[in-house]
Amino acid sequence: MATGRTHRPATRSRGIPEATVARLPLYLRALTALSERSVPTVSSEELAAAAGVNSAKLRKDFSYLGSYGTRGVGYDVEYLVYQISRELGLTQDWPVVIVGIGNLGAALANYGGFASRGFRVAALIDADPAMAGKPVAGIPVQHTDDLEKIIDDNGVSIGVIATPAGAAQQVCDRLVAAGVTSILNFAPTVLSVPDGVDVRKVDLSIELQILAFHEQRKAGEEATGESETVVRAPKDSGKGPDGDVPAVMPA
Repeated sequence: MATGRTHRPATRSRGIPEATVARLPLYLRALTALSERSVPTVSSEELAAAAGVNSAKLRKDFSYLGSYGTRGVGYDVEYLVYQISRELGLTQDWPVVIVGIGNLGAALANYGGFASRGFRVAALIDADPAMAGKPVAGIPVQHTDDLEKIIDDNGVSIGVIATPAGAAQQVCDRLVAAGVTSILNFAPTVLSVPDGVDVRKVDLSIELQILAFHEQRKAGEEATGESETVVRAPKDSGKGPDGDVPAVMPA
C-alpha cells in the first residue's frame, strides 16, 4: 500500500478552492452514514441538509470533482464516497505520529476513527521517560529522543501535537526538520512553520469561548426584551417636553 510520504492528494493540482476542500469531509461523513444504511442514491437537497450547507453550494463543490447528479435520480452514494475519499487522499495509507501522550494524546490514540478514514497511528511519542514502553491503545509509547528516527522509519508526513503550549514549537520544529509536512496542533499556541508545511489548529478552549459569547449575547437580548416597555404619547400631543417621544424606551 502507498504511504503518505510519496503520495499527495490531488486537490491543489486540480485547483479546488480551499473552502470546498474544507467541506468535503462534511459530505463524506454524511455519505458514509447513508452508505451504512444501504441508501443507493441521494438528492443534492438531502445531502446538503445532512452536511449543513445549501444545495447550490454543494452542487458547485461537486462540479470541481467532475461529479454531476442525474436529474430525477440524484447522486450515487457509493461512487461519491469513493470519489471524495480519493480526492482527500483517504484511499492511501497515511502514517501519523502523536506527540504528547497526556490525557488528550491518549484519547486521540484511542480514537477509532483514524483507521477507518485512512490514517494509521504509527507511533506515540512523549518526553516523560516514565512513559517509555507503556502501551496506550495497544501501541508502546516511545521517547522524544527517538523522534527523528521514528519519523524516518515510518515514512511519516503527518504529525499530531498534543503537548503543553510551552513545548509545542520545539516539537513542531523537530517534526518539520525530520520531514513532516502537515501538522494537526492541539496545543493552545500558534505555531510558526516554513512555507510548504500545513498546520491545522484545534483549540477547544477558543471554541468554548465563542459559544460563551453567543450564550451571553442571547441572555442579554432576552433581558433587554423583558425590560422594554412601550410608551405612547397622549393623543392630544405628539411631543413630550423634550420633543418627539420615542416609541420604545427602556424601563
